[in-house]
Amino acid sequence: MVGPRRGFPKTPMLPHNLTMSVTGAGMLWVGWFGFNGGSALAANGDASMAMLVTHISAAAGTLTWAAIEWKKFGKASVLGAVTGMVAGLGTITPASGFVGPGGALIIGVSAGFVCFYATIYIKQKLKIDDSLDVFPVHGVGGILGTLFAGIFSATTLGVFSGFGFAEGITTMAEQVSVQLIGIVSTFVYTGVVTYILLKVVGMMTNGLRVGEEHEASGLDQVDHEESGYNL
Repeated sequence: MVGPRRGFPKTPMLPHNLTMSVTGAGMLWVGWFGFNGGSALAANGDASMAMLVTHISAAAGTLTWAAIEWKKFGKASVLGAVTGMVAGLGTITPASGFVGPGGALIIGVSAGFVCFYATIYIKQKLKIDDSLDVFPVHGVGGILGTLFAGIFSATTLGVFSGFGFAEGITTMAEQVSVQLIGIVSTFVYTGVVTYILLKVVGMMTNGLRVGEEHEASGLDQVDHEESGYNL
């Protein structure tokens, strides 16, 4: 809707402050325990398990992303590890109250692998400028985790077993079909509503994007007369 930033994808767009990125990621990791554990609405075993599987998936996603970078590029990056962590967190969230530690490990590893290649595909093949990799990490990860919730919630997978299907559902295929309906419904709803909202905002303002001169100067300087380099 907005279009890519000027220079994308030829101009390297490195993080402004990697130290703050890692600091924020650490806060996010801890805060996510409350995000998922709090969904139990009680301080009980369900909340504890949700926190445990959240931690396992985040750690697995971090290590998997770093390992892929090491294999593919010869070195692992801190930014990549942070991104893998977020992928693990986003992917376990739909399943955090329904899967056990074994399932969480598989989900975290899958998150690091799938979200890594989704990021590469979206940026390099489709040439979409998703500056924070929101869709390939949160979007793809959320879809993956929602599907995996229908699989690893089963009680017949041994060490990878979860805590059972929804009431009235007896087979994995039935649960996965319900998860698919949820994914498609959410995808359509958010896509349509977001498109409408952005169109309305664009008509009520001067548009969704600033001019080339302001973009080149940077919005910190144009709007606030300050720059992060001077703070």
